[in-house]
Amino acid sequence: MKFVLICHDNEKLTRVGMARWLGFFSELVAIVVISEGSGRKSARIKKEISRSGILGFIDILAFRLYYKFFMAEKDKLYEENLLTSLMAQYPELNDSTKVHYTQSPNNEETKEFLAELDFDFSIARCKSILKEDIFEQAKIGTFVMHPGICPEYRNAHGCFWAMVNEDYDSIGMTLLKVDKGIDTGPVYGYYHGEHNLKEDSHHTIQSRVVFDNLPALEQKFSDIYNGVAQTIPVSGRKSGIWGQPWLSKYLRWKNKYLQKRS
Repeated sequence: MKFVLICHDNEKLTRVGMARWLGFFSELVAIVVISEGSGRKSARIKKEISRSGILGFIDILAFRLYYKFFMAEKDKLYEENLLTSLMAQYPELNDSTKVHYTQSPNNEETKEFLAELDFDFSIARCKSILKEDIFEQAKIGTFVMHPGICPEYRNAHGCFWAMVNEDYDSIGMTLLKVDKGIDTGPVYGYYHGEHNLKEDSHHTIQSRVVFDNLPALEQKFSDIYNGVAQTIPVSGRKSGIWGQPWLSKYLRWKNKYLQKRS
């Protein structure tokens, strides 16, 4: 199996840890490393304001401040320990893996780079919605390890929204194939991880549902490659598009959760 990994430059757990895992059980042909400019970030802010409104966006900013002061340090330690474990378990990549640096995975340079490669799968671990002429480059397809159970928790931070909605069975990850929609492609599996809702942040939970399941994902990609994997029907189920975490939603849920367990 031949893979391409698409990820952000500042997410070392994916750029290094997941890359080593892919290179261990398959041939990691290339890594597309995204370093976003200010224009892309501004566009994402405008889109979030359009979805959440001004008050909602203020709520989002408040959560980010709360996260910075009360959660980030613990999450950083978790990621450092996990990365150390992955680096001990999986060897360094060899020199044959190409690396392409870009500000956008959808630009012409990235398209030309991918067109020159021979690969079966691409793994999209990025915030950008990929264009069709990018996600169709892989012979079998582009896949995402989406943090959330689809179709109920599509788009962003599905684990967070399942948590604050007290929909605990939907705290998990969906492996799906990318299509033209937002997390609407064929579903190949649902995965869950060990977590402590009292202690773990949404960020750590999102990491756990992916990295706790690497052996199972390895087998699933092998099944897809060999044409024996079955997709999971989702027709008739509720579908929702979610955005960034809100502080008000989180504090309301946390207070209720702790009261039930006191």
